[in-house]
Amino acid sequence: MGEIVERRDRSLDLDTFRESVTDSFVPLETSIAPDTDFEGHIHGTSLGQVQVAEVVASAHTVRRTPRTIRASDPGFYKVGLQVRGYCVLTQDDREAALTPGDFAIYDTTRPYQLSFDDRFRMLVMMFPRELLRVPPTGIAELTARRISGRQGMGALVAPFVKDLGERVFDTAPAVAVHLNDAVLDVLAAAFAEQLQITDSLSLESRHTALRVRVGAFIDDHLSDPGLDTTMVAAAHHISVRHLQKIFEADGTPVGGWIRERRLEQCRRDLLDPRLCHLPVAAVGARWGFSDPAHFSRLFKARFGVTAGRYRSAGGALDQPVD
Repeated sequence: MGEIVERRDRSLDLDTFRESVTDSFVPLETSIAPDTDFEGHIHGTSLGQVQVAEVVASAHTVRRTPRTIRASDPGFYKVGLQVRGYCVLTQDDREAALTPGDFAIYDTTRPYQLSFDDRFRMLVMMFPRELLRVPPTGIAELTARRISGRQGMGALVAPFVKDLGERVFDTAPAVAVHLNDAVLDVLAAAFAEQLQITDSLSLESRHTALRVRVGAFIDDHLSDPGLDTTMVAAAHHISVRHLQKIFEADGTPVGGWIRERRLEQCRRDLLDPRLCHLPVAAVGARWGFSDPAHFSRLFKARFGVTAGRYRSAGGALDQPVD
């Protein structure tokens, strides 16, 4: 893969941006409308063989042409998730109009074009074609087709990738590399759903996709005091035993995962000045801890101090207990 360019904190002029685009991805032609001011940046990192890049820039167009393909043809797929702004992706005589939350796949071995008519933010994942466990003939049917981030597997992939984009650049390389397979499995599940071939996915890929779906469900229901292992299993039409097996690889049982996610939300709320008027017990209740004494014990066990002391210290006493 190309060199990953880390220039997140300063804007680049057009010429430098052009070089960064090619260095970060594959050779591309970048152009802007005449008499247009331009600024942008690219920030990227690697998750094993999956490259993740954040692109923020003014209006412009990038093209993968026969000439740039001849210059370098490594055989990658790219998946772009629109986070802010609007994009039109063209490949294989198809056109995908992407709005925030939408994503699409495209193939660097054939010409394509991305047009941005205003300032935007996009997260781009690039990886060798052979790593995506979906038949190439199937992917050829999906290039430049909009996949909505508001329904089906797309509704899980979009927030998963967006959250990845928020966290991955600050994640230690030794940890980030373990996300490689998770990203590929989730994308494979989304594309297989589009092709209606989910039965052909490996058991591992199906488990990963289900794990992401369960995690999203838990995050959406943390405020419900009734959220427990039985509720999660029933919502996904699987047995409690099957659900527990899915979480075994992480070393944390489902109940422990729910508790940890709730405590993390409480920790954040205790530091939020907009919520300073809420009593500590009310903060716990916001995230499903209906028993104040139970919440107090759990918080102190997890963070080493009481919730009240943690709030008054502004988090300075934050010493998580492993």
